[in-house]
Amino acid sequence: MKILIVIHACNQGSTLPAVANAALATGYDLLVIDDGSDDDCLLAIAGLPCRTIRFEEHRGKAAVLFYSAGQAAESGYDAIVTIDGDGRHNPADIPLLAAKAKKHPTPCLVIGSRQAASVASFWVRLECGLEVPDTESSFRLYPVKELLAVKFSRSDSCYAIETIVQLAWAGVQVSSVPLTVSCPSADERRGLFPATRKNLGLLRLHTRLVTRRLLPWPHKKLIEEAPFHQKISESVSRNPLKVLGKICKEHTSPLWLAMAVWVGIFMGALPLFAIHTIAIIYVTHRLHLNKVAAVAASQFCMPPVVPVLCIQMGYYLRKGELLLDFSWQRWLLEIHERFWEWLIGSLLIGPLLGLIGAGVMYWMAAGIQNRKENNGDR
Repeated sequence: MKILIVIHACNQGSTLPAVANAALATGYDLLVIDDGSDDDCLLAIAGLPCRTIRFEEHRGKAAVLFYSAGQAAESGYDAIVTIDGDGRHNPADIPLLAAKAKKHPTPCLVIGSRQAASVASFWVRLECGLEVPDTESSFRLYPVKELLAVKFSRSDSCYAIETIVQLAWAGVQVSSVPLTVSCPSADERRGLFPATRKNLGLLRLHTRLVTRRLLPWPHKKLIEEAPFHQKISESVSRNPLKVLGKICKEHTSPLWLAMAVWVGIFMGALPLFAIHTIAIIYVTHRLHLNKVAAVAASQFCMPPVVPVLCIQMGYYLRKGELLLDFSWQRWLLEIHERFWEWLIGSLLIGPLLGLIGAGVMYWMAAGIQNRKENNGDR
């Protein structure tokens, strides 16, 4: 594997020489990109055996990534390793990423993990089913050909997460390697519902990615694998009971069981006549949630209690009062009105009931998990 190290530098003339020298010590070729610095940081590494490029204006990490990938492709490199010039990344860890990549039979993305899990890891898990401990780290090994073949938004606030999800959808394996780096800076920590413009961009990104994940048409694969239906049919033909057991046990951590219950109750409250189970199985499969827990939880929304609650809520939101007339006229001849009220009410009642069910499931699952761990320690 032919690897090019890429250092992104911006006003880091004081730290760049040490980082560049340590990168060269790994034996890999080095490209340093000055991203519109004001301190002429490239002068600090003049004379080092590396290639340098200067952007006259600041473009951001995403622009540096895709520009350097293009340069690497033209020069025949298989992969690039991206690190920052501020000294937070230890170039001595680069061989760890390279060794991890070489173990994979196909091109892969390797993330240098600072073991600084964020809420973004939750969204990535929903979007592509991967447990990525550090979705924000910019210390990564990218396969050049695959990176350039996938279409990204190339937004500076979104690229770190989007590259993980889009490459995973394309069939590229994603791995992580623990690194000896400092904790993420304050501006890298992101909440679930952030208020800054940068994080609103992330919220829009996750909305788009989750929506795309739920759509039925497949993603374009750069690295082919056996179709899902083929793998399932082969497994069922060999051992159907084992497949059933696997379905029951998959995604059974307390958090993800709680998420499955929330989805099951929310969708169970919706007026999806005769297709509740099919719809729930489809959504939980796409979002990598436990299908059995979701379908079981949806049964709590069976008529008449929850549908009537939803209709009453919807009627109240529309009319400002409860529907206390239970006559034939109101509930059968005006069924189309009740349908819309059911739909409106379910969008409020469903999530609230889902939160209650999810909380109970999390408490129960966490308790069972703790008891198992305590018994295992004895």
